[in-house]
Amino acid sequence: MIPVTEFRQFSEQQQQFRVLKPWWDVFTDYLSVVMLMIGVFGCTLQVMQDKIICLPQRMPKPNQTIIFPNKTELISPAVPPEVHEMMGLKTNLDIQQYSFINQMCYEKALHWYAKYFPYLVLIHTVIFMVCSNFWFKFPGSCSKIEHFISILGKCFDSPWTTRALSEVSGENPEEKDNKKSSASEAILNESVEGNLGNLERTQSLKSIPEKIIVDKPTASALDKKEGEQAKALFEKVKKFRLHVEEGDILYIMYVRQTVLKVLKFLLIIAYNSALVSKVEITVKCNVDTQDMTGYKDFSCNHTMAHLFSKLSYCYLCIVAVYGFTCLYTSYWLFYRSLKEYSFEYVRQETGIDDIPDVKNDFAFMLHMIDQYDPLYSKRFAVFLSEVSENKLKQLNLNHEWTPDKLRQRLLTNHNDRLELQLFMLSGLPDTIFEVTELQSLKLEIINNVTIPPAIAQLEDLQELSLYQCCLKIHPTAISFLKENLKVLRVKFDDSRELPNWLYQLRNLEELYLIGSLSPDASKNVVLESLRELKNLKTLSLKSNFTKIPQSIVDVSSHLQRLYIYNDGTKMVMLNNLKKMVNLTELELVHCDLERIPHAVFSLSNLQELDLKENNLHSIEEIVSFQHLRKLTCLKLWHNSIAYIPEHIKKLSSLERLYFSNNKIEILPSHLFLCNKLRYLDLSNNDIRFIPPEIGVLQSLQYFSVTCNKIENLPDELFFCKKLKTLKLGKNMLSLLSPKISYLAQLTHLELKGNHFELLPPELGFCRALKRGGLVVEDTLFETLPSDIRDKMKAE
Repeated sequence: MIPVTEFRQFSEQQQQFRVLKPWWDVFTDYLSVVMLMIGVFGCTLQVMQDKIICLPQRMPKPNQTIIFPNKTELISPAVPPEVHEMMGLKTNLDIQQYSFINQMCYEKALHWYAKYFPYLVLIHTVIFMVCSNFWFKFPGSCSKIEHFISILGKCFDSPWTTRALSEVSGENPEEKDNKKSSASEAILNESVEGNLGNLERTQSLKSIPEKIIVDKPTASALDKKEGEQAKALFEKVKKFRLHVEEGDILYIMYVRQTVLKVLKFLLIIAYNSALVSKVEITVKCNVDTQDMTGYKDFSCNHTMAHLFSKLSYCYLCIVAVYGFTCLYTSYWLFYRSLKEYSFEYVRQETGIDDIPDVKNDFAFMLHMIDQYDPLYSKRFAVFLSEVSENKLKQLNLNHEWTPDKLRQRLLTNHNDRLELQLFMLSGLPDTIFEVTELQSLKLEIINNVTIPPAIAQLEDLQELSLYQCCLKIHPTAISFLKENLKVLRVKFDDSRELPNWLYQLRNLEELYLIGSLSPDASKNVVLESLRELKNLKTLSLKSNFTKIPQSIVDVSSHLQRLYIYNDGTKMVMLNNLKKMVNLTELELVHCDLERIPHAVFSLSNLQELDLKENNLHSIEEIVSFQHLRKLTCLKLWHNSIAYIPEHIKKLSSLERLYFSNNKIEILPSHLFLCNKLRYLDLSNNDIRFIPPEIGVLQSLQYFSVTCNKIENLPDELFFCKKLKTLKLGKNMLSLLSPKISYLAQLTHLELKGNHFELLPPELGFCRALKRGGLVVEDTLFETLPSDIRDKMKAE
């Protein structure tokens, strides 16, 4: 007999697929096993036992009725009236004759349904089993199912799932254990006191509660490995969701196989009900074997007819149950949309509000596992939540960025504050609030920055930099920043990203805003009122403004430094500058200005003015600077200025003057009547000659004419005894005056890029000049006096 275990692979699906087999699929699988056993049993009987046994039929008397088990027939009167004893032909092949007759009658007389019933059962059962499991094997669907089950199992067993669900349900495993331990300790103490009365406890009794406390299991935080595994699961779930939500092949395959099973059920019921009566125990057979046996008519007995009849009725009942189960499955598939799945009940139960609803194949698989156990979808939903993912990232961040590691990254910035810079992290580690000595915090390209109330622990924090950070802040933290923050830097991509709380920082002294605006936004800048910033002294705006924002007027009475860096966008309206009478420093950089703004001449307290990278061709208005008595620094570099007007001499208070990177060809002698100049930069121009009046500048300490066309230097230059830095590189000089020795305080001399054949030995008298301060080319090094070369080599 064929063992049923040989068909186990058809009747039982792999264990890992059980979560996607609802109760009706499991039930029909068991029904399929029963049907399979019926088919195998019938086929085995067909093979091992005789199928039919035939005997010759007696010849009856005239008008005699021969009664068969199933029918009554009247014999024709043509039959002889007397029945003689049945005598066949005598041969030595009796067994072979009747074996042949049995076989012939089985093929000719027996109904095909009675012959092939076991095989039909077997074939139909195999088809049912294939239909039940086809979506698990189809190439387009099995990969998705295997991937989903793999992820589902990991999500279900992940320690992070348990931790997240415990937190949102308000249960802390560690506190829960502590409560249990305390309760057990109290009960034990009461029982001990009740039993012992006023007697003292023995040492063994005293140690019992302590032992309970020590041995109790504690819920520790996730270790680094578990955190990384959970983080990888979030990425897998995210990618898998994008993949399976694109189509509905799983749903279509399951619907098709269910419909096929229903049609198959109807077919089996229809033809089996009509043909089950054809399974007869006795059948007549007419075989033309008279010449061989002497008989022509035979009466045959189908040996398995009774059993097959019972099995067929039993099979019909099982198929009916199978079919009604398939009809229920069809109803379940079509009475509501299974291509949409809502986590509403999970959101209500867990309190995780951001779990998204899903659709298509993802939704269908979740509906299927709900039939197995809804707990799977609840635990799986944790990995669809961004809140849960952010908590995990936060936990991993805290593991990675310990307080000691953060302290190692502390540096002193240009404001002489201890600064911590964090770049491209997934969030802000909570451990940062344990570094209490922190004074400046710089966060750059961090998407999920949440500043909790714990920031109040950083009592020395005065400076905060946010470069392209998506920031959320607790109201308590805002209150802390209002009182403590002195410097704020914000870099944004859209003005709507500017945090609203920055307008409430009443103790803020410096504000730096960096970001580009759309063309429409730059015309109507929507900076809110800065009226609350009562202590603001410095304001820097790096963007593409077409006019100075009106909100700056709110701080005009106490603003001292204003820096505006445009990206080349033309600034056309500067009238608001007139109201900032207390400005001491003003920078209008890359604003496409063609003339010096007249509003600047009203700033009587102005000390430094920077008009770098504009489009200035003429500076005739410079004469108006004579009214700015406090102006000491003027930067007109990186423009297109062709000449310096004589009115420059009226700026008698100037100490630093920048004319580099222009198109100046001639230096007017009036320039050197600004006798307070200490810093003069004329590099990167077309200057050919330096007037001897330069010797008037007795306060000059820095002088640069690099990248010009100067051929000779006036001797009066070396009368500037306080000169410390002299840059003559990339000119056309061929001779250096021995009077260079007059510059006793010279510490930096740049000579590279000229045509010197020999440098004067008097260069060695510049005692303050060190090797690092003398900049020459390799070829020019050989033109140095030998004592200077030896000195430089020794140094």
